[in-house]
Amino acid sequence: QVQLVESGGGLVQAGGSLRLSCAAVGRTFSSYSMGWFRQTPGKEREFVAAIAWFGNSYYADSVKGRFSISRDNAKNTVYLQMNSLKPEDTAVYSCAAGETGNTPRLRATSGYDYWGQGTQVTVSS
Repeated sequence: QVQLVESGGGLVQAGGSLRLSCAAVGRTFSSYSMGWFRQTPGKEREFVAAIAWFGNSYYADSVKGRFSISRDNAKNTVYLQMNSLKPEDTAVYSCAAGETGNTPRLRATSGYDYWGQGTQVTVSS
C-alpha cells in the first residue's frame, strides 16, 4: 500500500511558475513509476508527465518544454516544476504511483495503482 499526498498548488498569473510535490508513504518508493495527471470539471483525467522507476521521463505534448518532472528517492517525493503557466493549465493535479515501466501504460491512468487526493492549480489571465 502506498499513500500519496500532493502539495504546492495555488493561484498564479499566466507566465508564472509553481512547483508541485507529492510525498509517498508506504512501500519502497524507488521501485514505483510516478505520474502526474490533471482533470477539469466534465473532462477525463489527462496525462501530464511521468518518471519511470528507472529514471526516464515522459511528457504530454501540451506541457513539453514548460514542465519538468523529477524525483528524490531519498525523500520519497516526486516533483512537478511548472513554468510559463497558461490559463489552460488550470486543473486539479494528482500524482499517481504504479509498478509499470511500459511507456504507453505510463501515459494512461490504468498504469497506476495508487492516487493522491489532488491539488488545485489555477492560472489567471
